Parts: sequence; structure tokens; C-alpha cells
Amino acid sequence: PQYNVSVPTADGELVQYHYGLKDLVTILFYIFIAIILHAVVQEYALDKINRRLHLSKVKHSKFNESGQLVAFHLTSVIWCLYVVVTEGYVSNPRSLWENYPHVYLPFQVKFFYLCQLAYWLHALPELYFQKVRKEEIPRQLRCIALYLVHIAGAYLLNLTRLGLILLLLQYLAEFFFHMARLVCFTDENNEKLFNVWAVVFVVTRLFTLTLYILVIGFGLPRVENQALDPERGNLFSFLFNNILFRDGGWRDGACLRCSVQLPRGTSSTSPGMGGRLGWRDARSSLSHGAKQQAKPLKRDSGYHENGVVKAENGTSPRTKKLKSP
Repeated sequence: PQYNVSVPTADGELVQYHYGLKDLVTILFYIFIAIILHAVVQEYALDKINRRLHLSKVKHSKFNESGQLVAFHLTSVIWCLYVVVTEGYVSNPRSLWENYPHVYLPFQVKFFYLCQLAYWLHALPELYFQKVRKEEIPRQLRCIALYLVHIAGAYLLNLTRLGLILLLLQYLAEFFFHMARLVCFTDENNEKLFNVWAVVFVVTRLFTLTLYILVIGFGLPRVENQALDPERGNLFSFLFNNILFRDGGWRDGACLRCSVQLPRGTSSTSPGMGGRLGWRDARSSLSHGAKQQAKPLKRDSGYHENGVVKAENGTSPRTKKLKSP
């Protein structure tokens, strides 16, 4: 990896790394490595299993997709778990936000991110090599784009520590899902792994939500330097304070949403609040709703003129003839 820096420590010097444009060359190199590994897994493992199962074309494509992702997710989970344990991110959760921005990265952290970006970029040409059906291409493109945006965002915004934990949780759930699909292709009545995946999915999402509130909601807002400083790598704190806490703050919006029931026809979002309603907007919307409710309702379809009810076309309603006894 490029951009190595010697950081002085109590025991001597420690070599760490930061990112730059030359990382694109390294990513390009590992894209070719990922393509080669993809072909090896396909030829020596998946194709041999496919010949025995005699799957249809649709199942054949999905089996190859899940088989490749099982190998990738399993490798990534083991690798990511090793990194977060050896770097102490699990034993010391405060390290996820303390001393932000985390500009300088250990070798294994930067190498992990470069390989992750290379893998998801290699998935783009693989859509052509694997002859993926046209109906499946939009779904796979969305999946690839989401992974690239989140991984690159954590890497460029210096949120690599938080990104490692989130990737570990995400890949763990995805591993069980694609493993359950592989088992289902061999035995359609076997749904035990899908039940395991459902439990793992809920647990990992709960951990993800808790981690998000802990780091994004409480940890990073307490960073000393909140100003925009690209040279120091402080990008996220500035964006966080100016988007989520603008014009009244996230906490005011959250309290308002829980305590105020908006009248029918009003919106709970405001463009100036980043998706949350401010106190002034709520007060005006409530008063506007009260005025609307205070208007009298006309129950008849016509109108009154000189005490006589007339229809909408201006003619008097026809009188009902009384039958003689």
C-alpha cells in the first residue's frame, strides 16, 4: 500500500498508512486477482457441483451467485474478525470514535479496505463473464453500488473502524442467507438454515442500530474539533453537525415526532430540518389544522336564498306531492 508514514510511539516508531489517488492503481491490480480467484472457485468447485445437481438455467445462475458470495463472505468474516480483535476495536468500543479523524491506518486495515473495493468492482465485469440474465442485472447492480458507496464512504471519511464492525455484522448475515440458498437448491424441503439466517439477521440488525446510535449519536458529536478540516481528515463531524443538527437539532425533531400528532394532510418532513419538523413548523401546522377543523361543514348540497333551499343549478327543488287519503 502507498502513503506510508512513520508515527512516533512510546516504544519507537510505528509505520501506518493513509489514502490517496495511487490507491486506485493498487485496487486495479487486485481487481485482476479477484477475477482470477472467481474463475478458480467457479471451475473447480461450483461447476462440478452443478453437473451433479442438473439445475435449470435460472437455478444454475442463482447457485453460482450464492456459491461465489458464500466463499467471499466466509473469507471476509474471518479476516474482518481477526482485524477488529487484533486492533482492539472490540475490547475498547471507545476507540471507534476517540481521536477522530482516524487518518492513519494500520497495514491490515488499509489492505482489507482495498481488497473489499477491488472485489465489488470486479463484480461489474463478472456480470458479463457469467452471462447474467438481463432481469437479474438491475438487482445485482444495486447491490454492488450500495456496497461500493458504503465501503468507499467509510474509507474516505476516515470511519474505517466503524466500517469494519458494520461489515462484519453485514457479511455474517449474508453468509447464512446464501448458505441457506445453496442448501435449498440441493434439498428444497430443508429450511433449517433459513430459520438460522432469520435469527442472525435480526440480531445483527439490532447490533447495527445500537452501534449507530452509540457512535453517530453520542460518540462523534463529542469530538473536540467539529470544524471542516480536509487536511486533518475531519469531514464527517462537519457534515454531521450541519445536516442532522441544523435549525433546532436532531433531538428536538425526535421529541416532536414522539409528542405531537400532526393533523391530517400535513407532512412530518421539512427540507430545512434534514427530514425532521421544527418547533415553528409544528406550531404553524397545528394551528392551520385547527382552523381547518373550525370551519363549518355544509350538510346540504344546495344553497339558501330568501329562506328557500335551491339546488346547485339555481332552480328550486321540486315539492313532494302529497297523496290524498
